[in-house]
Amino acid sequence: MLELKNIYKTFNAGTVNEKMALRGLNLTLEDGDFVTVIGGNGAGKSTMLNAIAGVWPVDQGQILIGDADVTKLPEYKRAKYLGRVFQDPMTGTAATMEIQENLALALRRGDSRTLKAGITKKEHAKYREMLATLGLGLEDRMTSKVGLLSALTLLMATLKKPKLLLLDEHTAALDPKTAAKVLQTTDMIVNRDNLTTLMITHNMKDAIAHGNRLIMMMDGNIILDIRGEEKKKLTVADLLHKFEEASGEEFANDKAILG
Repeated sequence: MLELKNIYKTFNAGTVNEKMALRGLNLTLEDGDFVTVIGGNGAGKSTMLNAIAGVWPVDQGQILIGDADVTKLPEYKRAKYLGRVFQDPMTGTAATMEIQENLALALRRGDSRTLKAGITKKEHAKYREMLATLGLGLEDRMTSKVGLLSALTLLMATLKKPKLLLLDEHTAALDPKTAAKVLQTTDMIVNRDNLTTLMITHNMKDAIAHGNRLIMMMDGNIILDIRGEEKKKLTVADLLHKFEEASGEEFANDKAILG
């Protein structure tokens, strides 16, 4: 469902601030894979997601989503393939619009825009049912403005069952209780709809607990790829040991270790 072939990306090339963010990155995701991604600051995690989403062109390599080569497609033309949830809860929503209006926009992502009537009764019922799965009482507040309702962006990103779901530390800005609820809902939606998913997280425990595969990045490449039974038995101590073996150094992000 996703194939990254020999991806390179350098920022500020030829200047004193030159930074090679991706170095010949290769990654293949099968249909239905739920892959968690972890690594220190500057490892290339968000750069990889931005490359897939088409935020900017890559310097070298090829990106395929399903059967489509999207390497040269601009970001707006990739929208029909992708759902994305960001760390900033305000990114991906229109804060001054109602909850149901935001969901209606998400449902029409990638479609041609028309002047036909807005939200139908059938859509309204569908949105109410979906909001109820969050357990936050939002189904009774559908005409409220979005404000900081960050859990809503997950529903919006998955409303049209994208070929690939990108989760960029989507619980990092939430309190622990809400974060746990959003991760529970993430698991439910991904499993129910068999969504191929890449989830960046700063938390090793979450990276281990969710998904069927875990990759760790360092210096713009993948240094660990753990899946199946090996991942099910993994502990934070195991993961730290594997990182030290693969990289030759200690993992320096205390926040990731402690969760």
